Amino acid sequence: MIQSVNPVSGEAISTYDKHSFSDVDIIINLCAQSQKNWAKEDFDRRSALMLKVSAILRSQTDRFARMITLEMGKPIKQSHAEVMKCAKVCDYYAEHASAFLANEKVQTEASDSYIAYRPLGVVLAIMPWNFPFWQVFRFAAPALMAGNGALLKHASNVTGSALMIEQVFKEAGFPEHLFRTIILAGKETATVISHKLVKAVTLTGSVSAGKAVAEKAGSEIKKSVLELGGSDPYIILEDANLENAADICVNSRTINSGQSCIAAKRFIVVKEVKQRFEALFVDKMKAKVMGDPLSEQTDIGPQATPSLRDELHAQVTGSIEMGAKCLLGGEIPEQTGSWYPPTVLTNVSKGMPAYEEELFGPVAAIIEATDEADAIRIANDSVFGLGAAVFTGNSERGKRIAEEEIEAGCCFVNEMVQSDPRLPFGGIGASGYGRELSYAGIREFTNIKTVYVK
Repeated sequence: MIQSVNPVSGEAISTYDKHSFSDVDIIINLCAQSQKNWAKEDFDRRSALMLKVSAILRSQTDRFARMITLEMGKPIKQSHAEVMKCAKVCDYYAEHASAFLANEKVQTEASDSYIAYRPLGVVLAIMPWNFPFWQVFRFAAPALMAGNGALLKHASNVTGSALMIEQVFKEAGFPEHLFRTIILAGKETATVISHKLVKAVTLTGSVSAGKAVAEKAGSEIKKSVLELGGSDPYIILEDANLENAADICVNSRTINSGQSCIAAKRFIVVKEVKQRFEALFVDKMKAKVMGDPLSEQTDIGPQATPSLRDELHAQVTGSIEMGAKCLLGGEIPEQTGSWYPPTVLTNVSKGMPAYEEELFGPVAAIIEATDEADAIRIANDSVFGLGAAVFTGNSERGKRIAEEEIEAGCCFVNEMVQSDPRLPFGGIGASGYGRELSYAGIREFTNIKTVYVK
C-alpha cells in the first residue's frame, strides 16, 4: 500500500494499492501498442487533443489545485498558478511541435538528404512531489506531441495527483493506455527502466536518485535526461537596486515554501552593500505569512514531510554551530504538521551545510563577497549548476556575467530564475544533464535520424 499524508495535519488522505510487477508489464505492453498507432497520427490530430488537455486544466483548476495543496502543502494561490502553467505548456507544444520536428534539409552530394525527428517509443518519467502537476506536464506535453508513449512513476506522496493527470489525458480523448501512471515504491523503479519496451527515462529529483537512474539507464544503454538539485547563487552587486533585488530574492527563496530546485539558495552580496541588503531582506522575509495553505493569504505552507523538515533544521543548526549567525527563524514551531519558518542565516562560509548543500525549504544563506570577481568565484564554488541570477544597475555588466562567468544552465539578470516553455531548461554538474522545454526539450526523446538518398 502507498499512502498520501496531509503535511498540515499529519493525517492520511488516501491509500493506494501498488501495482504488481505483472501489472506493470501489462501496462507497459499496452502503452507500447498504443504508441505504435499514435506515432502515425499527424500533428493536427495530436495538437487538437493537447488543446483539449489545456482546456480541461483551465476549466477544473480549483479541483486540481486543491489536490496539490492537500497532498504536499503548497499555498493554494501557487497551486492555481501551477495548474495554469501546465495549460500554457500544452498550448505551446500544440502550436509549435510540428515546426520543431519538421524534416530539415541538408545540402550534400545526395539527390536528397535531411534530418528527421522520429519518436523513440515508451518514455518513463520519474517525477518529484514538489511540483506534482508542472513537472509531469513539462515532460508529457513535448513527449506526447513527438509521438511517444508516456509512463509516469510519481512520488508516492502525490499519487492522487498522478492519477488525476492520467484521467485528464483520458478525458481529453488521447488513445487509451498512451499515458499511464504506475504505482510503485521508488526502489522498484529499476525494474521498469530495464523493461525492453521502455526506450528512455527522464527524472526530476535528488542527486542520489539521479545517480541511481543514470547508472541503471546507462547499463541498459537507454537515453536519460536528469534535472536534479540546485544551490542557486544570486549575486547582488554594489550598483544594484537593493529594494528591488531584496523583493525578488525573497520571493524566489520562499516560492513553494522554499521547496524548489531553482529557488534562490545562496545570496552572495558584495561587502559595501551587505548590511543594507541584509536589513531589507530580513524585513521582507518577516512579512511572509506562514499558515493554512488553503488560505489565499498564505505565502508559506508546511514542508512536504516531517523528515524533510527535520533534515532542513539539521542543516540550519549545523551551520550555526560552525559560526553562521541566525537573523530570523531557525526554530521548529510547536504545532502539528511539518512546519518550518522563514529563516535567514548570515556569515555563512565554506564548509557549512548552508554553503555546501541544497537547502530545500525557506532558509536563506547570505555570503559576503569582497567584489565582483570574488562573488563570481563563490557562485561557481558549488557542485551544482542549475540556475543563477545577477543583480546590477548595468545590464551589459549583468549580461557579461550571466553569459560568460556563471557556470549554470539558466542565468537571469535582475529577475528570479524560472522555467518558461519557450526557453531550454536544465543544468550542468550535479544538477544533471539534458534539456526540457523549448525546441530542445521536444527533441530529447526523438531519434534524430539522418536520411540520405543517392
